[in-house]
Amino acid sequence: MIQDWNVVVTVFQGGFKRAVRALRELGRVERSPYHNVLVMTVDNPLGLLDAIERRSADDPALYDAISRVAPASRCFDFTTASEFCEQSEPIALEWLPGLANRSFHVRVHGRGLGRYLHTQDAERLIDDALLAALEKEGVPGAVSFDDPDAVIAIDSVDTRAGRALWTRDDLKRHPLLRPD
Repeated sequence: MIQDWNVVVTVFQGGFKRAVRALRELGRVERSPYHNVLVMTVDNPLGLLDAIERRSADDPALYDAISRVAPASRCFDFTTASEFCEQSEPIALEWLPGLANRSFHVRVHGRGLGRYLHTQDAERLIDDALLAALEKEGVPGAVSFDDPDAVIAIDSVDTRAGRALWTRDDLKRHPLLRPD
């Protein structure tokens, strides 16, 4: 499996071969150890999302094959639950200025993470760290699952994780993001 991936793609049942063929034209793609989950390495993860969406407009069968595209703005490796949390929190805190006076939540898609940490525990830990940091800065922020202003998405495959922040506008513009 690709060790330096920066995009996770999930595919619908029956769409695996079609998705792999199309994605191979856009970057290095490999099967992960998890059912219907692919990992990719590309120079521009957000550009990949745009390219897939353009191709899906011309080839609706591709859109029917791909369930979700998760481009990462930054990736990190970990070997324990504490390492995952130690690396996730500071990365999420980089977005603090953009979360001030806004609603948000963290969504973790952990493939293999369960051996280390339950995804809901990781989400709550990072949400709490962000809320505490916002409070320390004296600005409000709120965790919301009902039409939040932003979603921090963290995808892991075994001992590698990628994260990205998506605004409400990003989520409307890119239907393949589907962080929740």
